[in-house]
Amino acid sequence: MTALQDIKNAVRSRSIHVCYVNVGSCNGCDIEILACLAPRYDIEQYGIYVHNNPREADILLVTGGFSPQWEDKLKAVWDKIPEPKAAIAIGNCPISGCVFNREGTYLDPPVRKHIPIAAEVPGCPPRPTEILEAVLSLAPVVFKDYERREE
Repeated sequence: MTALQDIKNAVRSRSIHVCYVNVGSCNGCDIEILACLAPRYDIEQYGIYVHNNPREADILLVTGGFSPQWEDKLKAVWDKIPEPKAAIAIGNCPISGCVFNREGTYLDPPVRKHIPIAAEVPGCPPRPTEILEAVLSLAPVVFKDYERREE
């Protein structure tokens, strides 16, 4: 590995752009993600920036129980994110459907059946520190030597 590649890896792992999509949650996980933006957690101090446009994102945060109405929409959002990319399931709903996954409901969990999920943060809702930890632990793995993998 060259020194230039080491520098690129270090810079990219400290400039993480995330986009989040709610596929049908109670908004508890969304509130915790937004709490990450507040001064108490201040995710920008870690180099994490939230975007509404998936074309500017590196990591997709998915909240909520997956319903069939999201089948093509979530795939379209996932396809718009440029490589290298990763997705994190935030909360119990995208992992198992949580309390909403009962007989007669229109949920189809887990989200990993529909897009590749690199990390899961369980909890109802998970704490902001757990969300931050997942993003920060995943970023170096996703971006490590990406340009070398492309060749």
